[in-house]
Amino acid sequence: MNKFPFEIMFEKHELLERLDLTIPWGHYEIRVLRFHLTSFPPGKVIDFHVHAEFEFHFIPRGKGKVILGDQMYPLSEGMLYMTGPGLVHYQEADAEESMEELCLHVDIVEKPREDVDPWEAAEAEEFVAKLRALPLTPAYDYHQAMRCFLEAYTACDGKLIGYYTSIRHLVISILIKAARAYDTGEIVSEAPVRDMSTYRYEYAVQYMEANHSSAVTLDNVAEKLNISSRQLQRIFNQADPKRPFSRVLEDIRLQAVCHNLEESTYPIEQIAQAAGFTNANYLHAVFRKRMGLTPAVYRNMKQQTTSEGEWI
Repeated sequence: MNKFPFEIMFEKHELLERLDLTIPWGHYEIRVLRFHLTSFPPGKVIDFHVHAEFEFHFIPRGKGKVILGDQMYPLSEGMLYMTGPGLVHYQEADAEESMEELCLHVDIVEKPREDVDPWEAAEAEEFVAKLRALPLTPAYDYHQAMRCFLEAYTACDGKLIGYYTSIRHLVISILIKAARAYDTGEIVSEAPVRDMSTYRYEYAVQYMEANHSSAVTLDNVAEKLNISSRQLQRIFNQADPKRPFSRVLEDIRLQAVCHNLEESTYPIEQIAQAAGFTNANYLHAVFRKRMGLTPAVYRNMKQQTTSEGEWI
């Protein structure tokens, strides 16, 4: 007989409920009230009652029945159902077989916030609207929301790094996956997508800044982006025709050189190599052409200006 995977949750049945979980989502706030695994012995009845909050019920093992409003439905392993504020419902385990139930009770309140990601706000709004319109019938947990309960318990029990943040994300996952169980498969909206040229340009520059001291080439940066070198060169030309790849790389290296000339006493040869220039002579030629003076003169000028400022 296979071991019941959620058995461990009986060891510390209040573990997740001890956490003060309040989760901002768009312009809503999700307040977790109950978060646990419970067991109904054979024939156990929970008479008609209501809650002021939303309750998500999942059946990981056993069978029974639920009455939602005035309609009775059979329950079996792998099913879920949802009860909303004010809904009268009744639960009963099978007369000969116990029934386990994973429960998540949440209060969802409006909480307008500034600077919220508009896509997050739209998705939260869509979810709440869908939640209020879900049919009062059980469904199968097609998207494996139940696994999130066990993952949250394991993370909390082991105090895994980032466990509090992980559990907050898992609560949202449970809600979304439960709602998805009732989806018709229709796509309501499309997620925002990147402007790939802009993204690739920004990523390339970031990579060049991080690796300017080594042998950075058009080919190896293109390889990092999984595109051709010709395509990458075209992306740089589109971003700024006056600053092709080679010019941007040179600018990055010169900026590093200027910083070291101003802030350190390192020899110019060492500064040149640290910035990715072959040697001091090559740096001297590039620096004089671009800056109109030599590295040594630049250093003296900058450090003298700093000294005079400190003296004053």
